[in-house]
Order: sequence, then structure tokens, then C-alpha cells
Amino acid sequence: MSGQAAGFAPWQHRVYDQAVAALDAGRLAHGLLFCGPARLGKRAVAERLAQRLLCQQPMAGGEPCGACRSCHLLAAGTHPDYHLISFIPNKEGTRLRTEIVIEQIRQLSEQLSLTPQYGGAQVVILDPAEAINNAACNALLKTLEEPVPGRYLWLVSAHPTRLPATIRSRCQRYEFKLPPHEEALAWLRSRGHAEATSREASDAARGHPGLAHEWLENDGLKLRRDVAGDLARLGRGEIGAVETAQRWVGDEHAGLRLRHAADLALAEAAGLTDPVRTRSLAAWFDQANRTRDLLRTTVRADLAVTELLLAWRGASGAQASGGSRR
Repeated sequence: MSGQAAGFAPWQHRVYDQAVAALDAGRLAHGLLFCGPARLGKRAVAERLAQRLLCQQPMAGGEPCGACRSCHLLAAGTHPDYHLISFIPNKEGTRLRTEIVIEQIRQLSEQLSLTPQYGGAQVVILDPAEAINNAACNALLKTLEEPVPGRYLWLVSAHPTRLPATIRSRCQRYEFKLPPHEEALAWLRSRGHAEATSREASDAARGHPGLAHEWLENDGLKLRRDVAGDLARLGRGEIGAVETAQRWVGDEHAGLRLRHAADLALAEAAGLTDPVRTRSLAAWFDQANRTRDLLRTTVRADLAVTELLLAWRGASGAQASGGSRR
């Protein structure tokens, strides 16, 4: 595989090799769209492909040498012919913007109009592409419609359907997909995780190896077990919704707790034959995801989560009472 030196996962190899084949055959488009679920290493593949294009002394097979001036500049993040467009600080400098704005795209266009300083190529990677606002989209479309030889504009997106069809249609698409279950498990084990916890994390992440790895590295599985315990105790009336909600939103893991809670409801529903409980869990799953979205707004997080947990306790109580009548 041409990407072995990069230490890629198998699913990254597949996409990288497709792009390299297009590059070597002279079929690599000016605009590329690397898309697929988050945490599968899309940008890493785009960056490796950029290094392959910009390397001054490629090895046999075309892989970058890692030792030339161009490779050193890329490693240092100072290569004049490589640019990453992402979130920038707001005008006050207090936080990062939540969208990519037209000024960034105009600057991108100016950079692509310049003569490359090393070799004959320039590469711009835009990540996350779906964060481009409407004005920036119009400017980006103009750049895509007027390609210059040796200038490459690559979009990275976990949500490509949020991009206008006019932009998607002008890009060569490289899609990342979740790997087969056993391949994901083998990769997790290769990262040093035990068989049992790899399986638990993979099942919890619904087969997403990048997400499973992140949870295994950062106590995400423990958080999930804690959420499961809280929901069980809430259902039995052993703990209160208000204090549980305050604990859930008391740190930076509030969104992840709600994700786990929604997933746990979905997992329970999948194993049921009772249509009433299944519908109840489906409705609560939707409510949990809406509540997670509310955390990004000015709504008081503790109140929103309290309402969600009260709904869980109410549904659990109704189920218990219905079961006793039966």
C-alpha cells in the first residue's frame, strides 16, 4: 500500500491509495471533497496527499521523503505553498468563530493566485468545509469554477450534505466509510487496547473505531457506565432529576453524557418487543438529541437536562406501573 509509511488505519489506506492512483494517472481534480464520519482521519489523508505533491525529493513509488526542505516546512507548519483554512478567532480575540467567513476565502483566492515558492503546486485544505457561511460559499464557488493548473483546493467534511450542491458537484469525491467490525477491532487492539474493552467500546460507538478509540483513551467508557447507572437509579427513584442534571452539566462532558444517554435508550429499544415502551424510548431518544443541541444555545443547560431526566423518570415509572398491573 502506498500509504503505509504514514501509519494509516486500513480505511485511510483505501482512500489514500485511490487518490494517489488518480494523482499518478493525471486524473486528480483541482477540487477534492474528503467526506465521511468524524474521527476517521480524513484530514490526515489530505495532509499526506499534500506532502506527496509538495515533496521535492520523493522516494521510490512517489512517497514523500520527509527530509527535504519542503517536507521540513510542512512538518513545522510554515510551508508557503500549503494553507489550512479553519476556524479563526473572533474580532475581540476571545474565542474561535463558529463558521468560516468570506474574508478567509478571499485570502485563499489571493494565495492561490501567487506563484508557488517550492515546485509547481499549491494546496489549500478547508476543514470543516460545512462551516462555510453563505457569503463564503459564493466566493468559494468562484474559486472552484476557475481552476489554475497546479493549484489544489481540498474540502474536508463530516457533513457534506450541508454543502451546497453547486460546490459538491465541482469536487472529486473521496468517501470514508466505517470499516468492517473485525477490522475495527483489530485496529483498536493494534492501538494497545484489550480485546474485551475494544469490543465494548466498538459496540457502544456503533462500530466507529475512531470514536471507540477516543473513549478508551479518555475514560469515555467509564462515563457511559456512569450515565447508564444514573438512568437506572433515576428510573427506580433512588436519585433526583435536579441534582443529577446539575452533575451532568457541571463539566465539559455534558454533551457526551447526553450522547451516551440517547444511545443507551436506543440500545434498550432495539432489544424490546413491547411497542409502547419502544415508542417511549424512541421519543426520549429524540428529546435527548434535541437537548444536546440546546447546550449550544443560551438556554440554561441544567433546566433543559432536568426536563429530559424528569421525562425519563416518568416513562420508567409508567413502565414499572404498567408491568405490575400485568
